[in-house]
Amino acid sequence: MLVPGSIRLCCLNDVFQAVMGWTDSHLHQFERDGKYWGVPDDDELEGDIEVIDESKVPVAKVLLAEGDSMVYLYDFGDNWPHKVVLEKIVPGDAISTRPICLAGKRRCPPEDVGGPSGYEDFLKVIFEPGHEEFEHFRGWAGGEYHAEEFDLKAVNEILERMRWPVKDRR
Repeated sequence: MLVPGSIRLCCLNDVFQAVMGWTDSHLHQFERDGKYWGVPDDDELEGDIEVIDESKVPVAKVLLAEGDSMVYLYDFGDNWPHKVVLEKIVPGDAISTRPICLAGKRRCPPEDVGGPSGYEDFLKVIFEPGHEEFEHFRGWAGGEYHAEEFDLKAVNEILERMRWPVKDRR
């Protein structure tokens, strides 16, 4: 992914959702060095971790130098952790104000598949037409599921249609 450093973490979540083909129907958070960013919880239950409002924090304030990383966790039930690494800082005039997907491998797991272990089970069944759960899983996934496909053009078309902040106004 190529994203401007000024993109807020809430918008980075939107980028990840678009690339993964997910629906943003679950909670998520970013974590680095014991700090957490996400949608703050108004309930403030005792023992809860402090969650910094992701809508106020640009990615450049969390990932400062090439090689810095954070964890993006999606769906606290299925538990999809992703390591996000700042690979390269590109001069401001050389980067688009819109996120761009540069490459990808394989299709992302369907929403609510049960996390990494559930996805592993899903793949075992979906590639075995004689399996007793084959039709159920295939229908649940919306028909044919081609795990080896990644459509870079389609992902970038989705990202292009999305509304992004023009620039950091602060």
